[in-house]
Amino acid sequence: MGGFFGVTAKHKCIDDLFYGTDYNSHMGTKRAGMVTVKDGIFTRSIHNIESTYFRTKFQDELHEFTGNSGIGVISDTDAQPIIVNCHLGKFAIVTVARINNISDLEKKMLAKGHHFCEHSYDIINPTEMISSLISEGKDIISGIRNVYDHLKGSCSMLLLCEDRIIAARDRYGRTPVLVAKKEGAYAISSESCSFPNLDYEQCYELGPDEIVEITPDGIKQLQAPGKEMQICSFLWTYYGYPVCSYEGCNVDRMRYKDGYDMAREDEAEVDFVSAIPDSGIGMALGYAQGKNVPYLRGIVKYTPTWPRSFTPSTQERRELVAKMKLIANKALLDGKKVIFCDDSIVRGTQLRDNVKDMFEAGIKEIHMRISCPPLIYPCTFLNFTASKTEMELITRRVIKRLEGDHEAHLDEYATYGSERYNRMVEEIRKELGLTTLKFSSIENMVKAIGLPKCRICTHCFDGTSHD
Repeated sequence: MGGFFGVTAKHKCIDDLFYGTDYNSHMGTKRAGMVTVKDGIFTRSIHNIESTYFRTKFQDELHEFTGNSGIGVISDTDAQPIIVNCHLGKFAIVTVARINNISDLEKKMLAKGHHFCEHSYDIINPTEMISSLISEGKDIISGIRNVYDHLKGSCSMLLLCEDRIIAARDRYGRTPVLVAKKEGAYAISSESCSFPNLDYEQCYELGPDEIVEITPDGIKQLQAPGKEMQICSFLWTYYGYPVCSYEGCNVDRMRYKDGYDMAREDEAEVDFVSAIPDSGIGMALGYAQGKNVPYLRGIVKYTPTWPRSFTPSTQERRELVAKMKLIANKALLDGKKVIFCDDSIVRGTQLRDNVKDMFEAGIKEIHMRISCPPLIYPCTFLNFTASKTEMELITRRVIKRLEGDHEAHLDEYATYGSERYNRMVEEIRKELGLTTLKFSSIENMVKAIGLPKCRICTHCFDGTSHD
């Protein structure tokens, strides 16, 4: 997915920029970059972070960055920031974006006389494409509108100019953009957890399609927010860090409430509740409270060398990561009946290995509870998984096995409690070797988030979309 951070201050900004960007590290694992500006001169660095932490790549370079304003990014896709010089002036740009029609845009832009410099594996860099669309505007604001008029997918962005930062949130607000302040400085981030330890206090949240200009002296609205919003529900169930809040709704509070409400209707008799860490912890705590049974750590993440990571791109590596980073606690599991809480089931690779390990550790029963509904439709708006086809989803493989066609009766399979839904869940349960399996309903998930359903994107679960 990705996350960004920006700061504009009356003093040197690099320390805030470095640590603020680092607080977005849970949002991506491939590329990271920072850029600052002083007297019209941009200083930039980009690194591959697939095998190490953000801090270890950049900390020895901090003395090279000068200036009072800068932007940084953790990207799960392309190398960023891009520095652009066009008729609108010179600026640097970072994005959290997915462009579904990038090939069509490339052809149209090349036909107009544009050129592209940033290529990896013969693929156009999405951030460069966005910067080229901006450069077609008569000014930066009309350029950003040009992006949203042509892009299919989603895009939030930060532009670093010599004397200001311009922040724009995706047209339907699929990803958040938050602003915070302290004396002499303003910061902008995808994640509110970036702010507190740097002494920033959140003061504003951009609405969908809103554009603002930020300087050390304040915030100026350049385009008012739109009325329609489709913020990604996975920000609460999976992506978001526990202390983060979006649209006033806290991530861990949502996970706790989701688990608590599910537990009140759960008849399974168990010895304790546990989490599949990390994003299952909040749900498991709520589940234990709602069911009035203990919370224990039956499976533990080995944090010294396995930080939270997104799904690797190959099946072999997915299986290795699933095996290596979680350790079953035999002393707690042996002979016990346990409810486990997790954020989602995508392919089933990791969970299948976890179940095998726990039965080998002597567990008697595994009751799996998932904080969101079954994933039936691949995400077309954000880079949620590395899935290349619908058939990588365990739900679609099961549907094909049941129907002979992985696209048959999808509306019924997405309907909580329907006959086909129940058959699908039972097939998944058997395939993963679970004692019981239950997913949260869309209604329960939306209620736990606390926003109207019409403001939340639930496309992955029910196929609804707004593009």
